[in-house]
Amino acid sequence: MPRTVAVVGLSDRASRPSHRVATYLREAGWTVVPVHPLLQTWEGLPCWPDLDQVPVPIDVVDVFRRTEDVLPVARAAVRIGARCLWQQQGVVNTEADRLARAAGLLSVMDRCLLVDHARRLA
Repeated sequence: MPRTVAVVGLSDRASRPSHRVATYLREAGWTVVPVHPLLQTWEGLPCWPDLDQVPVPIDVVDVFRRTEDVLPVARAAVRIGARCLWQQQGVVNTEADRLARAAGLLSVMDRCLLVDHARRLA
């Protein structure tokens, strides 16, 4: 079942985890929506400065930001009607988690979407 994932903090550097995860998800058939305030494009896709600017519905908001920067992303995820807030491995913001859950979103902290997706398919 194809999904649309907004990757917040996506890097254009192939060595960065966000780049690897987004590339993996794209190859797995997901629609990747890059979100980064300083990038114009990522791998030929338009890059949006923030979630509020994204013109398509988002299923999963995958966050590659520092823990202290997650709460505004969670608020935006709720505003745009995302279904899931995913804080990548090493990112744990319990306030953002509570906010997302209270709004009815699935919320995941400190886990890698690539690893969990690959395990599910194994």
